[in-house]
Amino acid sequence: MADGTFAALLLIAGLTDMGTNYCGTATGCLGAGDQGSRVAFSAGTTVARRADEGPEGYLRYDFGRTIGPFGQALGLSLGEESGAWVGYGLTWNTFLGSSPFYTELHAMPGLYAAGDDFDLGGPVEFRSGIEIGYETRNGWRYGLSYDHRSNAGLYDENPGIESVQFRVSMPLR
Repeated sequence: MADGTFAALLLIAGLTDMGTNYCGTATGCLGAGDQGSRVAFSAGTTVARRADEGPEGYLRYDFGRTIGPFGQALGLSLGEESGAWVGYGLTWNTFLGSSPFYTELHAMPGLYAAGDDFDLGGPVEFRSGIEIGYETRNGWRYGLSYDHRSNAGLYDENPGIESVQFRVSMPLR
């Protein structure tokens, strides 16, 4: 159970990267930058916590502009037991040395509609997670992701839910 661990890791890693590689440059700590925009599709399952396990699909668009070391992303997920969620937030990624293997963290506030599915306590839900994967020479990424959704205690009920998914991401050119 991840709770806010991945969001905290994104903040620590991103701010460390910012201080080391962005502050003191011509664009500054939070200067706008360019990266390739991409679209990703993930499929997997929610992990039993208090909810029943069930399939989930997730579509994400990563914008081509960065804010310092942070990317920006828009996501939408639909699940059999995990309702519908849409959100916008930040990403941070790094490659492991000069290899094609990468790690990416994300933290995204969003809106959740349970419908007849699992009640996460209220409509405002935060999604944070990690992806570990491989990027091909042409920019396609294949990764395994694990994330957590909860309302961070905004409501009386905060059961949270986790997802494990396989993600395929392609660059948009």
